[in-house]
Amino acid sequence: MKIGILTSGGDCPGLNAVIRGVVLKGTTNYNIEFVGIRDGWRGVVDGDFFPLTRHEVKGLSKVGGTILGTSRTNPYEGPRGGAENIAKTLYGHRIDGIIAIGGEGTLAAADRLSNDGINVLGVPKTIDNDLRATDYSFGFDTAVNIATDAMDRLRTTGDSHQRCMVAEVMGRHVGWIALHAGIAAGAHVICIPEVPMSIDEVCELVNKAHSRGRAPLVVVSEGFKLTGMEEAFSDKGLDAFNRPRLGGIGEVLAPEIERRTGIETRATVLGHIQRGGSPSAFDRVLATRLGLHAADAVVDGAWGQMVALRGTDIVRVPFAEALGELNTVPQYRFEEAAALFG
Repeated sequence: MKIGILTSGGDCPGLNAVIRGVVLKGTTNYNIEFVGIRDGWRGVVDGDFFPLTRHEVKGLSKVGGTILGTSRTNPYEGPRGGAENIAKTLYGHRIDGIIAIGGEGTLAAADRLSNDGINVLGVPKTIDNDLRATDYSFGFDTAVNIATDAMDRLRTTGDSHQRCMVAEVMGRHVGWIALHAGIAAGAHVICIPEVPMSIDEVCELVNKAHSRGRAPLVVVSEGFKLTGMEEAFSDKGLDAFNRPRLGGIGEVLAPEIERRTGIETRATVLGHIQRGGSPSAFDRVLATRLGLHAADAVVDGAWGQMVALRGTDIVRVPFAEALGELNTVPQYRFEEAAALFG
């Protein structure tokens, strides 16, 4: 059996650990031959493959990024795209199936290809933790740790100057990173996409913290909308899927907080440092386990499914369970954190 592995969409700490887990178990236990597919679905369309052996994956569990490269290519676009052309390409290279490691967009493409007769198996990946078919996705823990460390640093400089510090984190449509990092860092306000707040509410909490002698810390997810805003803030144009590139809401909030409260306020956008660098121990273990179970799923012919974390167990679920509705922050989780605000 010969299996291709690809990583698609945004990079994420733990991708290499998945690749390592798949290859080590697949070659040792099942004598599977693996090939790496360069740059996501683009490599599938172009037939850009290379051998993946134990040698290529040694020591990868601690390495960030992806040795396979990634892109946001749609496998159904272009003259060489589409299930029929991809099937011919895979047949020509004697590839029996694909393990696709990615987020919602990647898994949606995998689901469509699977329905069109291509053998595809999924491994969920997103720092945003927005896939509903898995309790946690690898990369999320690392992103939270990085954001928490950054906020701890912001608090010391905020305390020194008695400034209000606004930290903007990723999380396009969901607030998991903001919620977890905000709680861990002791934020006085956490603003997430699921719960719109008015600027008056934000400033009231900032003033409450400041009146107690604290330097207020405001954590805001890039997809947060102030009451009355129809769309999340974006001034960076559109991405490859014609979605607005989010980011910059922190720079909108900071001057308004300063104007309304009189407290000197600074904004910091954490941006891509949240998805770069070495994965945390938790993500190394989770990603490795997902890779090991992906190898088992290939041998069992569990095409059209993805491996996922449920509690402490790795299970298999259909692609459809991961798609459509996002894994948003429930109201009760926000209310838990809100008890700590101000």
